[in-house]
Amino acid sequence: MLKKAIALIVSTSLLLQNASIVYADNIKLPDMGTAAAATLSIGQEKEMGDYYMRLLRGSAPIINDPVLNQYINDLGKKLVSKSESVQTPFHFYVMRSNVLNAFAFFGGNVVVHSRLILDTDNESQLASVMAHEIGHVTQRHLARAMEAQNSNSPYVWGATLGSLLLTLANPEAGMAAMTTTMASSTQSMISFTQSNEQEADRVGLRTLTKAGFDPYASSEFLQKLADQSRFSSKPPEILMTHPLPNSRLSDIRNRSLQYSKKNVTPSLNYYLAKARIAILMSNKTNARLLIEGYRKLNNEQSKIAVIYANALVDYNNNNYPKAKQQLQPLLDNDPNNIWYIDLMTDIDLALNNSSAAISRLQSALKKSPNSSALQLNLANAYVKARNYQQAVSLLHRYTFDHNDDTNGWDLLITAYGGLKSRAQEMSARAESIALEGNFTDAIRLLTNAKTQAKGNQTLIAKIDARISQLKQLQKRYAVYSRR
Repeated sequence: MLKKAIALIVSTSLLLQNASIVYADNIKLPDMGTAAAATLSIGQEKEMGDYYMRLLRGSAPIINDPVLNQYINDLGKKLVSKSESVQTPFHFYVMRSNVLNAFAFFGGNVVVHSRLILDTDNESQLASVMAHEIGHVTQRHLARAMEAQNSNSPYVWGATLGSLLLTLANPEAGMAAMTTTMASSTQSMISFTQSNEQEADRVGLRTLTKAGFDPYASSEFLQKLADQSRFSSKPPEILMTHPLPNSRLSDIRNRSLQYSKKNVTPSLNYYLAKARIAILMSNKTNARLLIEGYRKLNNEQSKIAVIYANALVDYNNNNYPKAKQQLQPLLDNDPNNIWYIDLMTDIDLALNNSSAAISRLQSALKKSPNSSALQLNLANAYVKARNYQQAVSLLHRYTFDHNDDTNGWDLLITAYGGLKSRAQEMSARAESIALEGNFTDAIRLLTNAKTQAKGNQTLIAKIDARISQLKQLQKRYAVYSRR
């Protein structure tokens, strides 16, 4: 019961609920102008989403790989651009996990488990999961569930959902937190969310198709999971807690039949993303199986991905010259590819050739000035070369534009440390800690930073203003953690 509640309330993409066969055009979508508005405003959803994301950063193994993050957000934005009823910004994250899953929550936050990316056969299947999650958000399923249970305040829900998210990231901690918040309302919450899945299926399928992906990908991926379950002594965990009924598969297939099948070639980025996850963030077995699978595919994209994967393996084994030898032809042929630039930067820095890395990154940024991955790579190269002032200048701009990215703040901590600017270093550390929801320690750090400011009244005033802002956030967000 507990695991079922966790996945349903957080609205995992692959929640495999019992559902009767209903054709897509027979499902009536709600009036988004009024649904859930009486219980929770869009502004409140954004605020709660920010709170929960801070909670996850502090508890879950969120992957902070700049290139992978840029890929998953580019893919997500492509889907969002074709979605309907979008009322919040969307942010996409990858969480290191060997459990096949994905989930969405308030404020347009979508988290994809790394195992799910590895288990998809093509980019359309990955996009189908993400489109389904986007549908949960745009249809405001969590807010509507709160409205259906009007006896519960958003704050009661806040504590419950926070516990559920913790359970996804850390089962023991989450279960302990949840015992005081899950009461008799649990069953009605589950019953309500079951009715959302067909709606998210329909909305997601429409988004998937409009974005140019194969509309049959969703049913194909679910069928793959069913086959794995049928011929395995231990099925995927999601199928153990959420059995896959034939009715759900039939429902999705029937909706797909309204569209023409598309033979969509997965992007090279998709192949490279899977290689990066398998080799740098998974295990040797997954890496070996992935490379073998790419060799069997034997298409243009997979052939390139095999070379990149082997270069990653050599880099991971500290064989930097061989890694560079394998990667160089790919970079020569595609000099603007951020995956190659990122890896070659790491290789150059490992070989103490920071000047080559910096020159390459500066050139690449002229062509792609908005690339977050390239900006972070350049900042890191400056830090490694001890060009701390240049790093600080770049990171001030980056953290202003991406104030929720811990990568930027962590690099800024190192850069200010190199400059012996203690007050600024402590201030940057406070921002990183605050992004993990630890406002108390962040405020304490900023208070101590004032004593290191050495009479710099401008900096002291800036720190005082930030302390005031964090205290307001701490007070406002405290209500969501009450149990």
